Amino acid sequence: MPLVTTHAIVLHAFDYRETSRIVRLITRELGIVSAIARGARRPRNKFGAALDLFAGGEAELVTTLGRDLHALNAFDATRSRPALAASLDRFAAAAALAELLLRFAPEQEDPGLLDAVTDALDALEAAPPGAAAPVALGGAWSLVAELGFAPSLDACALCHAPLDPAGAVAFHHRSGGALCAACARRVTGARVLPPEARDAIRAWLGRCASPPLDEPSVRAHQRLLREFLEEHLTDGGRPLRALLAWERHEVDA
Repeated sequence: MPLVTTHAIVLHAFDYRETSRIVRLITRELGIVSAIARGARRPRNKFGAALDLFAGGEAELVTTLGRDLHALNAFDATRSRPALAASLDRFAAAAALAELLLRFAPEQEDPGLLDAVTDALDALEAAPPGAAAPVALGGAWSLVAELGFAPSLDACALCHAPLDPAGAVAFHHRSGGALCAACARRVTGARVLPPEARDAIRAWLGRCASPPLDEPSVRAHQRLLREFLEEHLTDGGRPLRALLAWERHEVDA
């Protein structure tokens, strides 16, 4: 049973029996892991508030080959991110980012994913009131890029012909992004992606801030992100519940 110490972020947690908790972590050395924190629900326990959602720190794990559930010996929190829980729009957006990783990140070493979600959560926590959605969209697209599913924007996703970098393009989820005019005529379900929307996604994939977005544009980008993920990443047709809840919250806000 190897002992592994690794930087980690708490993405999900739930109570187990009377005294323990099970947490899902994104880690630097092991990717996504599930671990049981025995005694974490007792009034006096060694974890304290360290296992709050979206907290980051050093996790000490006892791993067992061939098992899906490991043992969490200790978690030394170095970043708690309380502002994410203090705002419904920030919390809903952070939950959507966590769901993306929990559903699609591999159970193997991938430091880039941990760095990407760390940057995304830090930026989301620092986002001014009313600006959480564009920041979260940027974080989500950066995670998509780290997962290897970034859409094609400047070359046709089917024939790879270069596209006018400043023009509107047809965007087709199943094909993997933007299409030239000839390829767009051969598919159904493509939508027009305006130049400003294309610029925003291009910026987010490069981990840069997008130009300012109005509310209809934010809603359109959320819908496009969800549809892209549903086409390429969903497992077994299960809905992306946190992503849908975040989208609906922004519509109702």
